[in-house]
Amino acid sequence: MTFSRSSFSWLFPVILLALLVAPYSQSQQDAASKRRVVEQSAPAYPNLARNMALQGVVRVEAAVSPDGSVKAVDVKGGHPVLAQAAVNAVRKWKWEAAPRESRELVEVKFAPE
Repeated sequence: MTFSRSSFSWLFPVILLALLVAPYSQSQQDAASKRRVVEQSAPAYPNLARNMALQGVVRVEAAVSPDGSVKAVDVKGGHPVLAQAAVNAVRKWKWEAAPRESRELVEVKFAPE
């Protein structure tokens, strides 16, 4: 079986793509790190949720600066009535310091008192 030069012409783009994607996937893993929370405030249970006896979990992603303060919070799932209370609480949280910004996934639990 013989291979011509043109039969390997597809190999160069594949190798180049692999070299470009590898560092990106590592940075994505770094960006989704698990920094330790050092200061946490409980969410205020919304009156509407209390009246409806609503409970559950709201998942949010916090963009955390190197000094540990929260820059932004995005809701990733959960009941809409509980979502804003979760965002307000997580905005007040503080994480341990790190060399660079990270994105932290958090679950905020709500249950009637």
